[in-house]
Amino acid sequence: MYHVLKWYIWYKNPMEITVDIDDPEPLFAQLIGRIKQAVLSGHLEPGDPLPSIRQLANDLELNSKTVAKAYRLLERDSVVQTRGYRGTFVHPDARANSGVDLNAWVMTRITETIAELRESGVTDSEIRIAFGNVLNERSN
Repeated sequence: MYHVLKWYIWYKNPMEITVDIDDPEPLFAQLIGRIKQAVLSGHLEPGDPLPSIRQLANDLELNSKTVAKAYRLLERDSVVQTRGYRGTFVHPDARANSGVDLNAWVMTRITETIAELRESGVTDSEIRIAFGNVLNERSN
C-alpha cells in the first residue's frame, strides 16, 4: 500500500513523495532515499524548505518519530539542515552529499574487516563477542 504526499514549493512544481508500507525497506530509509533522489534530480535545491516533521508524518500517515529519524539522518549526512523554529531546508552541499551512501560504506568496511579476521583464523563467535564488546564500551 502506497502513501503519497505532494507538497508545494511556491516557485516550483509539486513535489511528490511516496512510501510503501508493505516494502521491507524501513519507512525512514524510504523517506531518506526519496529526498536524496529529489536533490540529485534537481527537484529540490539548496535552501528549499521541507515540510515540518509533524506535517509530513500526518500527510503520509506515519509516526512522527519515523519522519524525525529520517530528518535526523539526513541532517547528519548534510543533506538537510534544521534552522530551529524556522524549519528544515535543503543543505547547500546536499547534491554532493546525496550521492554518499553511508550504510553501504559501513557494510563494505565491516565485510572487509570480517574477511581479514577470518583469514587470520578468528572464529565468527569470537568476532561477534568482540564486536559486542566494542559497541558496549562505546555506549558507556
